[in-house]
Amino acid sequence: MGTKFVYDFAEGDKDHKELLGGKGANLAEMTNIGLPVPPGFIISTDACRAFLVDGTLPDGLRAEVDEHLARLEQTMGKRLGQSDDPLLVAVRSGAAVSMPGMMETVLNVGLNDESVVGLARTADDERFAWDSYRRLVQMFGVTVLGIEGDVFSGAFDALKQERGVTEDPELSADDLRALVATYKALVEQHAGRPFPQEPREQLDLAVDAVFQSWNTDRARLYRRQERISDDLGTAVNVVAMVFGNRGAGSGTGVAFTRDPASGNQGVYGDYLENAQGEDVVAGIRNTLTIADLERIDKTSYDELLRIMAILEKHYRDMCDIEFTIERGKLWMLQTRVGKRTPEAAFRIARHMISEGLIDEDEGLRRVTGAQLAQLMFPRFDEAAERTLLATGMGASPGAAVGKVVFDSATAVEWAARGEDVILVRKETNPDDLQGMVVARGILTSRGGKTSHAAVVARGMGRTCVCGAEALDVDVSARSVQVRDGGVVNEGDVISIDGTTGEVFAGEVPVSDSLIVQHFEGEVPAASNDLVSAVARVMERADSGRRLRVRANADTPEDAARARRFGAEGIGLCRTEHMFLGERRQLVEDLIVADNETEQQAALDALLPLQRQDFTEIFEAMDGLPVTIRLIDPPLHEFLPDLTELSVAVALQEQRQQQGGDPVDDRDRVLLEHVRRLHEQNPMLGLRGVRLGILIPGLFVMQARAILEAAADRKAVGGDPRPEIMIPLVASVREFDVIRLKIAQVAAEVAEERGAVDHLVGTMIELPRAAILADHIAESADFFSFGTNDLTQMTWGFSRDDVESSFFSTYLDNGIFDISPFESLDTQGVGELVRIGTEKGRSARPGLHVGVCGEHGGDPRSIHFFHGVGLDYVSCSPFRVPVARLEAGRAVVSEQR
Repeated sequence: MGTKFVYDFAEGDKDHKELLGGKGANLAEMTNIGLPVPPGFIISTDACRAFLVDGTLPDGLRAEVDEHLARLEQTMGKRLGQSDDPLLVAVRSGAAVSMPGMMETVLNVGLNDESVVGLARTADDERFAWDSYRRLVQMFGVTVLGIEGDVFSGAFDALKQERGVTEDPELSADDLRALVATYKALVEQHAGRPFPQEPREQLDLAVDAVFQSWNTDRARLYRRQERISDDLGTAVNVVAMVFGNRGAGSGTGVAFTRDPASGNQGVYGDYLENAQGEDVVAGIRNTLTIADLERIDKTSYDELLRIMAILEKHYRDMCDIEFTIERGKLWMLQTRVGKRTPEAAFRIARHMISEGLIDEDEGLRRVTGAQLAQLMFPRFDEAAERTLLATGMGASPGAAVGKVVFDSATAVEWAARGEDVILVRKETNPDDLQGMVVARGILTSRGGKTSHAAVVARGMGRTCVCGAEALDVDVSARSVQVRDGGVVNEGDVISIDGTTGEVFAGEVPVSDSLIVQHFEGEVPAASNDLVSAVARVMERADSGRRLRVRANADTPEDAARARRFGAEGIGLCRTEHMFLGERRQLVEDLIVADNETEQQAALDALLPLQRQDFTEIFEAMDGLPVTIRLIDPPLHEFLPDLTELSVAVALQEQRQQQGGDPVDDRDRVLLEHVRRLHEQNPMLGLRGVRLGILIPGLFVMQARAILEAAADRKAVGGDPRPEIMIPLVASVREFDVIRLKIAQVAAEVAEERGAVDHLVGTMIELPRAAILADHIAESADFFSFGTNDLTQMTWGFSRDDVESSFFSTYLDNGIFDISPFESLDTQGVGELVRIGTEKGRSARPGLHVGVCGEHGGDPRSIHFFHGVGLDYVSCSPFRVPVARLEAGRAVVSEQR
């Protein structure tokens, strides 16, 4: 028996999303629990994947569709597109993971020149029939035949202007009949073929188009943005049409069981009378609220609330619902766990825990480190002066400031040159995705909280204001006319508040978010509902996590902030950052010294400066471990540029030959040293442990400064816990040479100031070190994986050189799902981390192992490090709360 490709709704449930797609699985679930769902069937993701491989529908699919279509026709008592009383169907995409607006839908499939007459007679409504037909021709033309949407919308707008009307329902049946004729002529003109009159051909072509929409540019971009696999494919849902455009008593809407922007309890959503579903999400007409539905049709309103309560309790989560009312009869067209803003995610988790719908562990699973990071972004300073331009709906919270741009291409172009931009549109559509990705915020003059702009912005964490009706957006003039006067031109700066919906002229200053103020200890948890929600989830994460979280901090200020943010020590203190500025001259003196006396003079000058650095850091991190990496710069960072110095000396020599001042002796000597030490590949040259062996006094000075600082802190009652880390080790012999020198220094400091407990370990950042970790562990007290350099060394490319040159091409071709510098390459670099950890602990059981690359703050990487069994991750101070949260989520995710 061959592969089964088609399923009736009764054959699936919500747990079959990978096979039936999210939309199909949830339609099946609603059918099975007795909710009013129009009948239909689902063509599975298996069929899509086969289609994408072969370019044709798989064998047996057509026969299965025939069988299920016949069953649907029998249920409905009418055939697809029959002339006197046609069965019409919607053909809708539905991936396993929600991708709002990214793929295609075709409504009213089955209408043609004959069946539209039958539909008008059966419905006793000519206008409704011709409105449905014009929608089919328009959707089919755009989705299936690839005609630009502006071709149809331009003709539609021209007709409304000619008739002197502004709203779609004001057009008569005769107007719409004429519009269908216009649309059909446009199809033939732009597609080179007539609009198909055969209903089954319409269905087959629509199914093909939905499958092909999986690989459109915008769908691929969205998946890359949201880290969704390209291999999932989409299902196709074929559903009997119900009509919200059948005049009075009909309409369509999208609703949420809680506010997706704030997380507050209550029913939120948009409703349009006499419309089909795509009108709501497209944002082409400003909507009514769900509360307005109670006034219009209380029976349907009460039934909707009853069903929404059933769905939220059944799914134990906030649900996003699409519905249609056809002449007073309510139909459910879709439900899914709704996308929400970070603010809403934390509030909903807390509320549902309090309501007993979920437990603390599930509440922790429901939020992410990325959402917490969004909540830590700045907000507008309430005390600052501001000029209000308009107020719309706050669709996705945040404070965004940028230059106005009116199209996606301009947004991408300006953002690439470093500009902050706000994408301003009448309404967005899926083709605007690239601009939405790069924009700081999105502003539309139409649409509501369930429009395309709002849903996509919330999913991406972009600030968004929708439905700012006081703004008349004129894309062709590249300007916005403000209702109460004034014009905003492209390039002007505006500020938008995605919480209040306010739009301000110019740049409004920002201040720390309440969540950052909470982590700083300035705002107590009980003082604010959102802060309380975050604190509760963080408490659960901290109580259950196994991974410790440290910070990468090089200054006392960074160390103190990291500690306030919950860091349990410093995992990486980069000492090379301490040698910049005025101290750089001392390092230069050390490198170019001609003898030991000159070297020692430079080291003696550096020692007290370093000692003071470490004393202050130990004070900030008193009682917690501080891992200090001995200096690891590419040497060229501390020497003058070879070309610039050569030119300077050559000019001096030229002036000397012309009778001027002699060449500066220091410049001449310095040039000799720079030439001698010049490297073609500095990142692979004289740095790390190699520099410490070549100039042994440098590491000795640093070790002395560390241990003397620790001794001084201990003498005044402090509890310093230094961990000295030797960088770029590839051989245990390299490590032993430096460790011996550190031991000698430790003995001297113990005699002079008292013994200091300390550890000496290494940074594993070379593949050879990971492979030989068992040998290195015999000498090292701890390992810390430097995943930034380990990624460079494993892949064989320089981060600074390749990210801007070919990474985008690699992402487009699916070689990377995401930059390996942003999220750990678990198959390659991750395997080296696993090998290094296992081999190290085989030689030294209980070996303390952490990671100090910036991957230590990446949520997906943290889950991997938890699984490998590392003891801690270290990241920048600002990301410490994110790492704490994800370390806790790693435990509850593993338990599930």
